Amino acid sequence: MPHPPPSILVLTHSADHFTVDRVGQALCDLGATSYRLDTDLFPTEVRLSLDAANGGFRRTIEGPAGTLDLASVTAVWARKIWSAKFGPDLDSRYRADCARESMAALVGVLDGLHDVRWINHPSAGQRAENKPLQLRLAAECGLRVPRTLLTNDPARVRALHRELGGRMITKMLTPMSISMSGAGRQVHTSEVSEADLEALHGLKYCPMVFQERIEKDCELRVACVGDRVFAGAIDARASATGRTDWRASLPEEVAWQDAAVPEPVREGLVRLLRRLDLEFGAVDLIRTPAGEYVFLEINPSGEWGMLERDLDLPISRAIAEALVTPRTESRR
Repeated sequence: MPHPPPSILVLTHSADHFTVDRVGQALCDLGATSYRLDTDLFPTEVRLSLDAANGGFRRTIEGPAGTLDLASVTAVWARKIWSAKFGPDLDSRYRADCARESMAALVGVLDGLHDVRWINHPSAGQRAENKPLQLRLAAECGLRVPRTLLTNDPARVRALHRELGGRMITKMLTPMSISMSGAGRQVHTSEVSEADLEALHGLKYCPMVFQERIEKDCELRVACVGDRVFAGAIDARASATGRTDWRASLPEEVAWQDAAVPEPVREGLVRLLRRLDLEFGAVDLIRTPAGEYVFLEINPSGEWGMLERDLDLPISRAIAEALVTPRTESRR
């Protein structure tokens, strides 16, 4: 009998469309079916059930996309997993408890998919968010990493600032914005001035990362899917607001351009993904005026839609092809 078509569960949220739609179309073109679960709609508009009886387990999802028996799922694209979205009818005293229980229930139901391919498995993604771990493994994979100091000690910051001749930037270990729109408090990478060195008292409440400022020819966002690498470059020097962090640039200030990375850098990035047990990662690099590539960080669920939109890079097709490929043993 012919095998049923691959069945892909897509985990995202209700405000996420461009990349999800592109991957969904690519899956359809490959003969696969997909089921979109907007995780922020659970538990208010989506129903999950786990029925355990006599040693057997049945897990189902019911929502706007219909009903899905998780036994039919062959792979999961964990694009985004979002906290529950509650209305004003829920007493504010219970919101945190309900959100915590809802996430625990979601994780519990999804555990039934432990033996299928994930891009990326949440446990791998959570581990890979560790920025010092990223830097250590990147260096072990042959990538150049910047001089970096993670500290809450102002004296160490001032000493490194002197050692670097004032060429220093600072950033957070984790993002502060948690809204789907990206609104809210955000701390972009910024330069450290002499005046900043006299205002480091906040470090006793919140450690920060301090790095050497790398001279830029351009910045690159590299979408890695398995051993496939898709790169775009941006000249943030043309931006009045994003010279230090391109994410702060206004859309009309900068444009994505076609780019490529040398084979040794590509091989290093592929090794890094394997060391982190990731199937996908969005990497930020700097290319120096001398042509050297410097690793900054990898985001297990980073954005890549602008590269496909502006440069026509087939990233969605690569993700879809990986999802329909039968799971194999670890690539290590």
